[in-house]
Amino acid sequence: MTAEIVARRVTDLLAPQVLVIVMPPVVGLLAQGWSGAAWGLVASACCGGVPAAVIAVGVRSGRLDSHHIVDRSRRTGPLLAAVAAVLLALMLLAVLGAPTLLVATVTAMLAALAVTVPVTLRWKISFHAAVSAGTVVVLAHVLPALPTAIDGGALVGLVCWARVRLAHHTWAQVLAGAVVGTLTTWGTLAAFGLE
Repeated sequence: MTAEIVARRVTDLLAPQVLVIVMPPVVGLLAQGWSGAAWGLVASACCGGVPAAVIAVGVRSGRLDSHHIVDRSRRTGPLLAAVAAVLLALMLLAVLGAPTLLVATVTAMLAALAVTVPVTLRWKISFHAAVSAGTVVVLAHVLPALPTAIDGGALVGLVCWARVRLAHHTWAQVLAGAVVGTLTTWGTLAAFGLE
């Protein structure tokens, strides 16, 4: 298998949409069992499902180049849809009494978007790197922290390599994304008293 094929598979398997759909139910399950997983599905549907649907429609209509939105100038509409979907999820979870960890996780998604959306309008920061790094921070809260951070850090490094290998980002763009994802997620969890 060539490096190009590996990079494409890593990019697809660990895409932001995939992580945002899979992570909340897993975190909910690990933190609070099946009821937590159910709350996580609500977060997944809004935070991941809605933006994925918007992107899929954009790709089918030809307005977007792919579900990775390589062309930075085409990111604004889908990103605004993602912000709206995350806000909806946050309101639903807060009003319906979801577990604090899931409310904090969705708040961290919003915080990361608050930083990455304005940046990407001028410079193509990596959402792949930001979301994968944020996911590792959340998982380190519900799994043994040190092994999760080590293994997760290696996975984030693999995501960064894949994005650079495919020439979708520079090393500066993936490193900036990883830093933003890590710091916004860690800061949000700390603000909720969870770190």
